[in-house]
Amino acid sequence: MGARLPAIDTFPPLRDWQRKALVGYLRRPSEDFMAVATPGAGKTTFALRIAAELLCDGTVEAVTVVAPTEHLKTQWALAAARVGIQLDSAFRNADLHSSADFHGAVVTYAQVGMAPQVHRRRTMTRRTLVILDEVHHAGDSRTWGDGVKAAFEPAVRRLMLTGTPFRSDDNPIPFVTYERGGDGLPRSRADSTYGYADALRDGVVRPVIFLAYSGETRWRTSAGDELAARLGDPMTPDLIAQAWRTVLDPAGDWMPQVLRAADARLQVLRAGGMTDAGGLVIATDQQAARAYARLIERHTGEKAVVVLSDDVGSSARIAAFAGSEQRWMVAVRMVSEGVDIPRLAVGVYATSASTPLYFAQAIGRFVRARRQGETASVFLPSVPHLLGLASELEAERDHVLGEPKKREGFEDDLLERAQREEKASGELEKRFEVLEATAHLDQVIFDGASFGTTAQAGTPEEEEYLGLPGLLTADQVSVLLNKRQAEQLAAKRRRAAEEPVPAPREPTTVPRSAAERRVALRRQLNTLVAAHHHRTGLPHGKIHAELRRLCGGPPSAQATIEQLEERIATVQTL
Repeated sequence: MGARLPAIDTFPPLRDWQRKALVGYLRRPSEDFMAVATPGAGKTTFALRIAAELLCDGTVEAVTVVAPTEHLKTQWALAAARVGIQLDSAFRNADLHSSADFHGAVVTYAQVGMAPQVHRRRTMTRRTLVILDEVHHAGDSRTWGDGVKAAFEPAVRRLMLTGTPFRSDDNPIPFVTYERGGDGLPRSRADSTYGYADALRDGVVRPVIFLAYSGETRWRTSAGDELAARLGDPMTPDLIAQAWRTVLDPAGDWMPQVLRAADARLQVLRAGGMTDAGGLVIATDQQAARAYARLIERHTGEKAVVVLSDDVGSSARIAAFAGSEQRWMVAVRMVSEGVDIPRLAVGVYATSASTPLYFAQAIGRFVRARRQGETASVFLPSVPHLLGLASELEAERDHVLGEPKKREGFEDDLLERAQREEKASGELEKRFEVLEATAHLDQVIFDGASFGTTAQAGTPEEEEYLGLPGLLTADQVSVLLNKRQAEQLAAKRRRAAEEPVPAPREPTTVPRSAAERRVALRRQLNTLVAAHHHRTGLPHGKIHAELRRLCGGPPSAQATIEQLEERIATVQTL
Protein backbone atom coordinates (compact mmCIF):
# COMPACT_ATOMS: atom_id res chain seq x y z
CA MET A 1 0.00 0.00 0.00
CA GLY A 2 2.00 3.14 -0.90
CA ALA A 3 1.48 6.77 -0.04
CA ARG A 4 -1.93 8.17 -0.94
CA LEU A 5 -2.22 10.47 -3.91
CA PRO A 6 -2.47 14.16 -2.98
CA ALA A 7 -5.83 15.91 -3.28
CA ILE A 8 -5.69 18.90 -5.63
CA ASP A 9 -8.47 20.63 -3.70
CA THR A 10 -6.20 20.87 -0.62
CA PHE A 11 -3.98 23.43 -2.38
CA PRO A 12 -4.25 27.13 -1.57
CA PRO A 13 -5.54 29.38 -4.38
CA LEU A 14 -2.82 30.09 -6.93
CA ARG A 15 -1.54 33.56 -7.68
CA ASP A 16 -1.95 34.86 -11.22
CA TRP A 17 1.62 34.08 -12.25
CA GLN A 18 1.41 30.57 -10.75
CA ARG A 19 -1.84 29.85 -12.56
CA LYS A 20 -0.54 31.12 -15.91
CA ALA A 21 2.70 29.15 -15.53
CA LEU A 22 0.76 26.00 -14.56
CA VAL A 23 -1.53 26.32 -17.58
CA GLY A 24 1.51 26.86 -19.81
CA TYR A 25 3.20 23.80 -18.34
CA LEU A 26 0.20 21.50 -18.75
CA ARG A 27 -0.50 22.72 -22.30
CA ARG A 28 3.07 22.15 -23.45
CA PRO A 29 4.26 19.07 -21.61
CA SER A 30 8.00 18.65 -22.04
CA GLU A 31 10.88 17.07 -20.19
CA ASP A 32 12.36 20.38 -18.99
CA PHE A 33 10.66 23.53 -17.71
CA MET A 34 12.36 26.49 -15.97
CA ALA A 35 10.40 28.93 -13.82
CA VAL A 36 12.14 32.12 -12.75
CA ALA A 37 10.33 33.95 -9.95
CA THR A 38 11.56 36.54 -7.49
CA PRO A 39 12.18 35.37 -3.91
CA GLY A 40 8.91 35.35 -1.98
CA ALA A 41 6.73 34.86 -5.07
CA GLY A 42 5.72 31.27 -4.26
CA LYS A 43 7.98 28.97 -6.31
CA THR A 44 7.54 26.11 -3.82
CA THR A 45 3.73 26.17 -4.04
CA PHE A 46 3.90 26.28 -7.83
CA ALA A 47 6.27 23.29 -8.00
CA LEU A 48 4.21 21.22 -5.54
CA ARG A 49 1.05 21.89 -7.55
CA ILE A 50 2.76 20.55 -10.68
CA ALA A 51 3.98 17.53 -8.70
CA ALA A 52 0.42 16.85 -7.50
CA GLU A 53 -1.01 17.14 -11.03
CA LEU A 54 1.58 14.73 -12.46
CA LEU A 55 1.18 12.23 -9.61
CA CYS A 56 -2.62 12.25 -9.90
CA ASP A 57 -2.72 11.76 -13.69
CA GLY A 58 -0.10 9.01 -13.55
CA THR A 59 2.55 10.86 -15.55
CA VAL A 60 5.01 10.25 -12.71
CA GLU A 61 5.17 7.82 -9.82
CA ALA A 62 7.78 9.58 -7.68
CA VAL A 63 9.13 13.04 -6.89
CA THR A 64 12.72 14.01 -6.08
CA VAL A 65 13.48 17.53 -4.86
CA VAL A 66 17.08 18.78 -4.91
CA ALA A 67 17.74 21.77 -2.59
CA PRO A 68 20.88 23.79 -1.76
CA THR A 69 20.99 23.19 2.03
CA GLU A 70 20.00 20.74 4.74
CA HIS A 71 17.60 23.26 6.25
CA LEU A 72 15.76 23.67 2.95
CA LYS A 73 15.27 19.90 2.80
CA THR A 74 13.23 20.15 5.99
CA GLN A 75 11.36 23.21 4.71
CA TRP A 76 10.44 21.45 1.46
CA ALA A 77 9.24 18.29 3.25
CA LEU A 78 6.99 20.32 5.60
CA ALA A 79 5.52 22.37 2.74
CA ALA A 80 4.84 19.21 0.72
CA ALA A 81 3.21 17.42 3.65
CA ARG A 82 0.73 20.28 4.06
CA VAL A 83 -0.67 19.51 0.58
CA GLY A 84 -0.57 15.73 0.87
CA ILE A 85 2.79 14.98 -0.76
CA GLN A 86 5.07 12.99 1.54
CA LEU A 87 8.80 13.55 0.94
CA ASP A 88 11.60 11.84 2.87
CA SER A 89 13.94 14.61 4.07
CA ALA A 90 16.06 12.11 6.04
CA PHE A 91 17.04 10.11 2.95
CA ARG A 92 20.75 9.24 2.81
CA ASN A 93 22.76 7.92 -0.10
CA ALA A 94 23.27 4.61 1.69
CA ASP A 95 19.49 4.04 1.87
CA LEU A 96 19.07 3.38 -1.88
CA HIS A 97 15.26 3.66 -1.56
CA SER A 98 12.76 5.54 0.60
CA SER A 99 9.93 3.83 2.48
CA ALA A 100 6.70 3.17 0.57
CA ASP A 101 5.10 5.73 2.89
CA PHE A 102 6.74 8.50 0.82
CA HIS A 103 6.08 9.85 -2.66
CA GLY A 104 9.79 10.60 -2.95
CA ALA A 105 12.73 12.29 -1.26
CA VAL A 106 14.44 15.64 -0.74
CA VAL A 107 18.22 15.69 -1.17
CA THR A 108 20.94 18.33 -1.50
CA TYR A 109 23.14 19.11 -4.50
CA ALA A 110 26.11 17.97 -2.42
CA GLN A 111 24.42 14.61 -1.80
CA VAL A 112 23.83 14.10 -5.49
CA GLY A 113 27.39 15.14 -6.34
CA MET A 114 28.80 12.55 -3.92
CA ALA A 115 26.84 9.59 -5.33
CA PRO A 116 25.15 10.38 -8.66
CA GLN A 117 24.76 6.70 -9.57
CA VAL A 118 22.63 6.09 -6.46
CA HIS A 119 20.21 8.80 -7.56
CA ARG A 120 20.31 7.65 -11.17
CA ARG A 121 19.18 4.16 -10.10
CA ARG A 122 16.37 5.68 -8.01
CA THR A 123 15.30 7.82 -10.98
CA MET A 124 15.27 4.83 -13.33
CA THR A 125 13.31 2.61 -10.93
CA ARG A 126 10.13 4.73 -11.09
CA ARG A 127 8.86 7.42 -13.46
CA THR A 128 10.19 10.47 -11.65
CA LEU A 129 9.63 14.23 -11.56
CA VAL A 130 12.82 16.00 -10.44
CA ILE A 131 12.46 19.49 -8.97
CA LEU A 132 15.78 21.36 -9.00
CA ASP A 133 15.35 24.17 -6.46
CA GLU A 134 17.61 27.23 -7.00
CA VAL A 135 19.01 25.38 -9.99
CA HIS A 136 21.89 27.83 -10.48
CA HIS A 137 23.62 25.88 -7.67
CA ALA A 138 23.99 22.95 -10.04
CA GLY A 139 26.72 25.02 -11.70
CA ASP A 140 28.63 25.65 -8.46
CA SER A 141 31.22 22.98 -9.29
CA ARG A 142 31.95 20.44 -11.98
CA THR A 143 31.21 17.66 -9.48
CA TRP A 144 27.75 19.02 -8.71
CA GLY A 145 26.90 19.82 -12.32
CA ASP A 146 28.10 16.48 -13.67
CA GLY A 147 26.41 14.68 -10.78
CA VAL A 148 23.05 16.34 -11.38
CA LYS A 149 23.25 15.64 -15.11
CA ALA A 150 24.19 11.97 -14.63
CA ALA A 151 21.63 11.37 -11.86
CA PHE A 152 18.58 12.92 -13.47
CA GLU A 153 18.94 12.43 -17.23
CA PRO A 154 16.55 9.42 -17.00
CA ALA A 155 13.82 11.51 -15.32
CA VAL A 156 10.44 11.70 -17.07
CA ARG A 157 10.10 15.38 -16.12
CA ARG A 158 12.48 18.02 -14.73
CA LEU A 159 11.30 21.30 -13.24
CA MET A 160 13.93 23.99 -12.60
CA LEU A 161 13.25 26.79 -10.11
CA THR A 162 15.31 29.89 -9.41
CA GLY A 163 14.94 33.45 -8.26
CA THR A 164 18.27 34.39 -9.84
CA PRO A 165 19.06 32.50 -13.06
CA PHE A 166 22.43 34.17 -13.48
CA ARG A 167 25.93 33.25 -12.39
CA SER A 168 29.19 35.20 -12.40
CA ASP A 169 31.02 32.38 -14.18
CA ASP A 170 30.69 30.43 -17.42
CA ASN A 171 29.66 27.10 -15.89
CA PRO A 172 26.55 25.97 -17.81
CA ILE A 173 23.62 24.93 -15.63
CA PRO A 174 22.43 21.36 -16.38
CA PHE A 175 19.08 21.02 -18.20
CA VAL A 176 18.78 24.80 -18.70
CA THR A 177 18.17 25.86 -22.31
CA TYR A 178 20.60 28.44 -23.72
CA GLU A 179 19.78 30.49 -26.82
CA ARG A 180 22.08 32.85 -28.69
CA GLY A 181 21.16 36.51 -28.49
CA GLY A 182 21.85 39.32 -30.91
CA ASP A 183 25.43 39.54 -29.63
CA GLY A 184 26.02 35.87 -30.40
CA LEU A 185 26.33 34.88 -26.73
CA PRO A 186 24.25 32.01 -25.30
CA ARG A 187 21.68 33.16 -22.71
CA SER A 188 19.57 31.10 -20.37
CA ARG A 189 15.91 30.90 -21.42
CA ALA A 190 13.07 30.66 -18.93
CA ASP A 191 9.66 29.17 -19.72
CA SER A 192 8.00 31.39 -17.09
CA THR A 193 9.35 34.62 -15.61
CA TYR A 194 7.94 36.64 -12.71
CA GLY A 195 10.30 39.42 -11.64
CA TYR A 196 10.50 41.63 -8.57
CA ALA A 197 8.90 44.57 -10.40
CA ASP A 198 5.92 42.36 -11.36
CA ALA A 199 5.58 41.04 -7.81
CA LEU A 200 5.82 44.53 -6.34
CA ARG A 201 3.06 45.75 -8.65
CA ASP A 202 0.85 42.82 -7.60
CA GLY A 203 1.51 43.35 -3.89
CA VAL A 204 3.19 39.91 -3.61
CA VAL A 205 6.44 41.38 -2.24
CA ARG A 206 7.29 44.37 -0.09
CA PRO A 207 9.00 47.51 -1.33
CA VAL A 208 12.58 47.67 -0.01
CA ILE A 209 14.10 50.85 1.40
CA PHE A 210 17.92 50.76 1.47
CA LEU A 211 19.66 52.92 4.07
CA ALA A 212 23.32 53.26 3.08
CA TYR A 213 25.77 54.33 5.78
CA SER A 214 29.19 55.81 5.08
CA GLY A 215 31.60 57.00 7.76
CA GLU A 216 35.16 57.96 8.59
CA THR A 217 37.49 54.97 8.82
CA ARG A 218 41.06 54.57 10.00
CA TRP A 219 43.14 51.39 10.05
CA ARG A 220 46.71 50.13 10.23
CA THR A 221 47.90 47.89 7.40
CA SER A 222 50.09 44.80 7.61
CA ALA A 223 53.05 47.03 6.70
CA GLY A 224 52.39 49.27 9.70
CA ASP A 225 51.01 52.20 7.70
CA GLU A 226 48.03 54.12 9.08
CA LEU A 227 45.37 54.92 6.48
CA ALA A 228 42.17 56.95 6.70
CA ALA A 229 39.27 57.19 4.27
CA ARG A 230 35.59 58.02 4.13
CA LEU A 231 33.59 55.00 3.03
CA GLY A 232 31.78 55.82 -0.20
CA ASP A 233 34.41 58.24 -1.52
CA PRO A 234 36.19 57.30 -4.77
CA MET A 235 39.02 54.89 -3.91
CA THR A 236 41.05 52.10 -5.44
CA PRO A 237 39.54 48.61 -5.05
CA ASP A 238 42.07 47.54 -2.42
CA LEU A 239 41.32 50.63 -0.30
CA ILE A 240 37.56 50.06 -0.68
CA ALA A 241 38.03 46.47 0.51
CA GLN A 242 40.05 47.59 3.54
CA ALA A 243 37.67 50.44 4.45
CA TRP A 244 34.71 48.06 4.03
CA ARG A 245 36.39 45.55 6.29
CA THR A 246 37.10 48.31 8.83
CA VAL A 247 33.48 49.40 9.17
CA LEU A 248 32.28 45.80 9.58
CA ASP A 249 34.68 45.18 12.44
CA PRO A 250 32.63 44.83 15.66
CA ALA A 251 35.38 46.60 17.61
CA GLY A 252 34.74 49.90 15.81
CA ASP A 253 31.85 52.33 16.27
CA TRP A 254 30.26 51.82 12.82
CA MET A 255 28.56 48.48 13.49
CA PRO A 256 27.18 49.44 16.95
CA GLN A 257 25.77 52.68 15.48
CA VAL A 258 24.20 50.93 12.50
CA LEU A 259 22.79 48.14 14.67
CA ARG A 260 21.22 50.76 16.97
CA ALA A 261 19.69 52.51 13.95
CA ALA A 262 18.40 49.19 12.58
CA ASP A 263 16.85 48.29 15.93
CA ALA A 264 15.22 51.74 16.09
CA ARG A 265 13.72 51.08 12.66
CA LEU A 266 12.50 47.66 13.84
CA GLN A 267 10.77 49.25 16.83
CA VAL A 268 9.05 51.79 14.55
CA LEU A 269 7.73 48.96 12.36
CA ARG A 270 6.47 47.07 15.39
CA ALA A 271 4.77 50.13 16.84
CA GLY A 272 3.26 50.96 13.42
CA GLY A 273 1.39 47.70 12.89
CA MET A 274 3.96 44.97 12.13
CA THR A 275 3.89 43.80 15.74
CA ASP A 276 6.05 40.71 15.16
CA ALA A 277 8.56 42.27 12.74
CA GLY A 278 11.98 40.64 12.97
CA GLY A 279 15.50 41.62 11.99
CA LEU A 280 18.36 39.69 10.43
CA VAL A 281 22.07 40.53 10.41
CA ILE A 282 23.99 38.74 7.65
CA ALA A 283 27.61 38.35 8.78
CA THR A 284 30.79 37.41 6.92
CA ASP A 285 32.02 34.73 9.31
CA GLN A 286 31.23 32.97 12.59
CA GLN A 287 33.48 35.16 14.73
CA ALA A 288 31.81 38.34 13.49
CA ALA A 289 28.34 36.81 13.89
CA ARG A 290 28.94 36.03 17.56
CA ALA A 291 30.34 39.53 18.13
CA TYR A 292 27.32 41.18 16.45
CA ALA A 293 25.01 39.10 18.63
CA ARG A 294 26.79 40.41 21.73
CA LEU A 295 26.39 44.00 20.47
CA ILE A 296 22.66 43.45 19.92
CA GLU A 297 22.20 42.00 23.41
CA ARG A 298 24.16 44.89 24.93
CA HIS A 299 21.93 47.44 23.15
CA THR A 300 18.53 45.74 23.39
CA GLY A 301 18.88 43.62 26.52
CA GLU A 302 17.56 40.69 24.47
CA LYS A 303 19.61 37.78 23.13
CA ALA A 304 19.81 37.31 19.37
CA VAL A 305 19.43 33.90 17.73
CA VAL A 306 22.76 32.90 16.14
CA VAL A 307 22.75 30.54 13.14
CA LEU A 308 26.25 29.71 12.01
CA SER A 309 25.88 27.03 9.34
CA ASP A 310 24.22 23.70 8.64
CA ASP A 311 25.21 22.52 12.11
CA VAL A 312 23.03 20.35 14.33
CA GLY A 313 20.02 22.28 15.56
CA SER A 314 20.23 25.15 13.07
CA SER A 315 16.94 24.25 11.36
CA ALA A 316 15.19 24.08 14.72
CA ARG A 317 16.59 27.50 15.72
CA ILE A 318 15.43 29.07 12.45
CA ALA A 319 11.97 27.51 12.79
CA ALA A 320 11.68 28.66 16.41
CA PHE A 321 12.68 32.21 15.44
CA ALA A 322 10.23 32.23 12.51
CA GLY A 323 7.35 31.35 14.84
CA SER A 324 8.30 33.67 17.68
CA GLU A 325 8.31 37.42 18.25
CA GLN A 326 12.02 37.56 19.06
CA ARG A 327 13.63 40.63 17.57
CA TRP A 328 16.96 39.62 16.04
CA MET A 329 18.73 36.76 14.28
CA VAL A 330 22.39 36.79 13.21
CA ALA A 331 23.47 34.35 10.50
CA VAL A 332 26.40 33.47 8.27
CA ARG A 333 25.27 32.85 4.69
CA MET A 334 22.83 30.07 5.62
CA VAL A 335 19.78 32.34 5.79
CA SER A 336 20.66 34.14 2.58
CA GLU A 337 18.78 31.82 0.26
CA GLY A 338 15.45 30.05 0.24
CA VAL A 339 14.78 30.25 3.97
CA ASP A 340 11.22 31.35 4.60
CA ILE A 341 10.75 33.73 7.56
CA PRO A 342 7.93 36.04 6.43
CA ARG A 343 8.17 38.35 9.45
CA LEU A 344 11.71 39.48 8.57
CA ALA A 345 11.40 43.17 7.74
CA VAL A 346 14.74 44.76 8.75
CA GLY A 347 18.12 43.61 7.52
CA VAL A 348 21.73 44.58 8.13
CA TYR A 349 24.00 43.58 5.24
CA ALA A 350 27.19 43.16 7.29
CA THR A 351 29.13 40.95 4.90
CA SER A 352 31.78 41.53 2.27
CA ALA A 353 30.07 39.08 -0.13
CA SER A 354 29.22 41.21 -3.15
CA THR A 355 28.20 39.11 -6.15
CA PRO A 356 24.85 40.05 -7.74
CA LEU A 357 23.64 36.50 -7.09
CA TYR A 358 24.40 36.58 -3.36
CA PHE A 359 23.06 40.11 -2.91
CA ALA A 360 19.77 39.32 -4.66
CA GLN A 361 19.23 36.17 -2.61
CA ALA A 362 20.08 37.96 0.63
CA ILE A 363 17.63 40.79 -0.03
CA GLY A 364 15.06 38.15 -0.96
CA ARG A 365 14.81 37.21 2.72
CA PHE A 366 13.04 40.50 3.49
CA VAL A 367 10.60 40.96 0.63
CA ARG A 368 7.87 38.39 1.31
CA ALA A 369 4.64 40.35 1.86
CA ARG A 370 1.96 39.12 4.26
CA ARG A 371 -0.47 42.01 3.90
CA GLN A 372 -0.82 45.11 1.77
CA GLY A 373 1.47 48.00 2.64
CA GLU A 374 4.28 46.26 4.53
CA THR A 375 7.74 47.68 3.80
CA ALA A 376 11.23 46.28 4.34
CA SER A 377 14.35 48.21 5.35
CA VAL A 378 17.90 47.04 4.65
CA PHE A 379 20.96 48.78 6.13
CA LEU A 380 24.21 48.44 4.19
CA PRO A 381 27.67 49.98 3.82
CA SER A 382 27.90 52.85 1.34
CA VAL A 383 30.08 50.91 -1.12
CA PRO A 384 29.54 51.89 -4.78
CA HIS A 385 29.21 48.26 -5.92
CA LEU A 386 26.49 47.52 -3.32
CA LEU A 387 24.71 50.79 -4.07
CA GLY A 388 24.61 49.81 -7.73
CA LEU A 389 23.06 46.44 -6.87
CA ALA A 390 20.50 48.14 -4.62
CA SER A 391 19.60 50.59 -7.40
CA GLU A 392 19.06 47.73 -9.84
CA LEU A 393 17.00 45.47 -7.59
CA GLU A 394 14.29 45.26 -10.26
CA ALA A 395 16.69 44.32 -13.06
CA GLU A 396 16.06 40.95 -14.69
CA ARG A 397 19.22 39.01 -15.47
CA ASP A 398 19.92 35.87 -17.45
CA HIS A 399 22.90 33.56 -17.26
CA VAL A 400 25.19 34.53 -20.13
CA LEU A 401 27.97 32.16 -21.21
CA GLY A 402 31.23 33.63 -22.45
CA GLU A 403 30.24 37.22 -21.65
CA PRO A 404 33.19 39.54 -22.25
CA LYS A 405 34.30 41.68 -19.31
CA LYS A 406 32.76 45.11 -19.66
CA ARG A 407 34.61 48.18 -18.59
CA GLU A 408 31.88 49.14 -16.12
CA GLY A 409 32.26 45.77 -14.40
CA PHE A 410 36.05 45.86 -14.35
CA GLU A 411 36.31 47.62 -11.00
CA ASP A 412 33.83 45.16 -9.48
CA ASP A 413 36.14 42.29 -10.49
CA LEU A 414 39.10 44.11 -8.96
CA LEU A 415 37.12 44.67 -5.76
CA GLU A 416 36.22 41.00 -5.44
CA ARG A 417 39.87 40.06 -6.03
CA ALA A 418 41.00 42.60 -3.41
CA GLN A 419 38.55 41.12 -0.92
CA ARG A 420 39.87 37.62 -1.62
CA GLU A 421 43.44 38.83 -1.13
CA GLU A 422 42.46 40.48 2.15
CA LYS A 423 41.21 37.11 3.43
CA ALA A 424 43.95 34.97 1.92
CA SER A 425 46.71 35.46 4.45
CA GLY A 426 46.36 34.41 8.07
CA GLU A 427 49.35 36.61 8.92
CA LEU A 428 47.56 39.62 7.41
CA GLU A 429 44.51 38.82 9.51
CA LYS A 430 46.63 39.08 12.65
CA ARG A 431 48.36 42.31 11.66
CA PHE A 432 45.44 44.26 10.14
CA GLU A 433 44.25 46.61 12.89
CA VAL A 434 41.06 48.65 12.99
CA LEU A 435 41.66 52.02 14.62
CA GLU A 436 38.40 53.92 14.10
CA ALA A 437 35.09 53.73 12.24
CA THR A 438 32.11 56.04 12.63
CA ALA A 439 28.72 55.91 10.88
CA HIS A 440 26.84 58.55 8.86
CA LEU A 441 23.60 58.02 6.95
CA ASP A 442 24.82 58.72 3.42
CA GLN A 443 21.77 58.09 1.26
CA VAL A 444 18.44 56.32 1.06
CA ILE A 445 17.79 54.25 -2.08
CA PHE A 446 14.30 53.36 -3.22
CA ASP A 447 12.97 52.33 -6.64
CA GLY A 448 16.36 53.01 -8.21
CA ALA A 449 16.44 56.60 -6.91
CA SER A 450 18.92 57.93 -4.35
CA PHE A 451 17.85 60.44 -1.70
CA GLY A 452 21.07 61.95 -0.41
CA THR A 453 21.71 62.97 3.18
CA THR A 454 24.70 63.50 5.45
CA ALA A 455 22.98 62.77 8.74
CA GLN A 456 25.12 61.89 11.75
CA ALA A 457 24.05 58.79 13.64
CA GLY A 458 21.43 59.68 16.23
CA THR A 459 20.53 63.09 14.75
CA PRO A 460 16.95 64.24 14.07
CA GLU A 461 17.57 64.02 10.31
CA GLU A 462 18.51 60.34 10.62
CA GLU A 463 15.54 59.71 12.91
CA GLU A 464 13.21 61.16 10.24
CA TYR A 465 14.24 58.42 7.83
CA LEU A 466 14.21 55.71 10.50
CA GLY A 467 10.71 56.83 11.49
CA LEU A 468 9.15 56.19 8.06
CA PRO A 469 5.81 54.41 8.55
CA GLY A 470 6.04 50.65 8.14
CA LEU A 471 2.72 50.22 6.34
CA LEU A 472 2.96 52.02 2.99
CA THR A 473 2.50 51.12 -0.64
CA ALA A 474 5.45 51.57 -3.00
CA ASP A 475 3.92 54.77 -4.40
CA GLN A 476 3.40 56.17 -0.90
CA VAL A 477 7.02 55.44 0.01
CA SER A 478 8.20 57.30 -3.09
CA VAL A 479 5.98 60.32 -2.39
CA LEU A 480 7.05 60.46 1.26
CA LEU A 481 10.78 60.22 0.48
CA ASN A 482 10.48 62.97 -2.13
CA LYS A 483 8.59 65.12 0.34
CA ARG A 484 11.22 64.52 3.04
CA GLN A 485 14.02 65.48 0.71
CA ALA A 486 12.20 68.60 -0.44
CA GLU A 487 11.59 69.64 3.18
CA GLN A 488 15.25 69.11 4.08
CA LEU A 489 16.44 71.13 1.08
CA ALA A 490 14.00 73.93 1.97
CA ALA A 491 15.20 73.92 5.59
CA LYS A 492 18.81 74.21 4.45
CA ARG A 493 17.91 77.14 2.18
CA ARG A 494 16.12 78.88 5.08
CA ARG A 495 19.11 78.40 7.36
CA ALA A 496 21.41 79.77 4.68
CA ALA A 497 19.15 82.79 4.18
CA GLU A 498 19.06 83.51 7.93
CA GLU A 499 22.84 83.42 8.33
CA PRO A 500 24.46 86.88 8.49
CA VAL A 501 26.10 88.02 5.27
CA PRO A 502 29.89 87.94 5.74
CA ALA A 503 31.94 91.06 5.14
CA PRO A 504 33.29 91.41 1.60
CA ARG A 505 36.73 89.95 1.11
CA GLU A 506 39.09 89.09 -1.63
CA PRO A 507 37.40 86.59 -3.95
CA THR A 508 38.98 83.20 -3.72
CA THR A 509 38.24 79.98 -5.56
CA VAL A 510 38.02 76.95 -3.31
CA PRO A 511 37.57 73.91 -5.53
CA ARG A 512 35.30 71.23 -4.17
CA SER A 513 36.64 67.71 -3.93
CA ALA A 514 35.55 65.12 -6.49
CA ALA A 515 33.57 63.33 -3.77
CA GLU A 516 31.63 66.50 -2.87
CA ARG A 517 30.89 67.23 -6.53
CA ARG A 518 29.60 63.68 -7.09
CA VAL A 519 27.30 63.94 -4.04
CA ALA A 520 25.93 67.29 -5.21
CA LEU A 521 25.41 66.02 -8.77
CA ARG A 522 23.66 62.84 -7.57
CA ARG A 523 21.27 64.96 -5.51
CA GLN A 524 20.59 67.26 -8.46
CA LEU A 525 19.99 64.28 -10.74
CA ASN A 526 17.62 62.63 -8.26
CA THR A 527 15.67 65.86 -7.81
CA LEU A 528 15.21 66.14 -11.58
CA VAL A 529 14.23 62.46 -11.85
CA ALA A 530 11.67 62.95 -9.07
CA ALA A 531 10.22 65.95 -10.94
CA HIS A 532 10.01 63.86 -14.14
CA HIS A 533 8.29 61.10 -12.15
CA HIS A 534 5.61 63.51 -10.94
CA ARG A 535 5.05 64.81 -14.49
CA THR A 536 4.85 61.42 -16.18
CA GLY A 537 4.06 58.86 -13.49
CA LEU A 538 7.03 56.72 -14.59
CA PRO A 539 8.85 54.93 -11.73
CA HIS A 540 12.19 56.41 -10.69
CA GLY A 541 13.96 53.18 -11.62
CA LYS A 542 12.66 53.26 -15.19
CA ILE A 543 13.72 56.90 -15.63
CA HIS A 544 17.23 56.11 -14.37
CA ALA A 545 17.36 53.07 -16.65
CA GLU A 546 16.36 55.19 -19.66
CA LEU A 547 19.08 57.73 -18.82
CA ARG A 548 21.63 54.91 -18.63
CA ARG A 549 20.42 53.62 -22.00
CA LEU A 550 20.73 57.05 -23.59
CA CYS A 551 23.98 58.12 -21.94
CA GLY A 552 25.69 54.83 -21.11
CA GLY A 553 27.63 54.04 -17.95
CA PRO A 554 26.90 52.35 -14.60
CA PRO A 555 24.19 53.19 -12.02
CA SER A 556 24.36 56.73 -10.61
CA ALA A 557 25.99 55.54 -7.38
CA GLN A 558 28.99 54.43 -9.46
CA ALA A 559 28.84 57.03 -12.24
CA THR A 560 31.63 59.53 -12.87
CA ILE A 561 31.18 63.30 -12.61
CA GLU A 562 31.02 63.59 -16.41
CA GLN A 563 28.39 60.83 -16.66
CA LEU A 564 26.24 62.49 -13.98
CA GLU A 565 26.48 65.85 -15.73
CA GLU A 566 25.44 64.26 -19.03
CA ARG A 567 22.41 62.60 -17.40
CA ILE A 568 21.37 65.87 -15.75
CA ALA A 569 21.44 67.57 -19.14
CA THR A 570 19.55 64.68 -20.75
CA VAL A 571 16.75 64.36 -18.17
CA GLN A 572 15.89 68.01 -18.68
CA THR A 573 15.13 67.25 -22.34
CA LEU A 574 12.91 64.20 -21.73
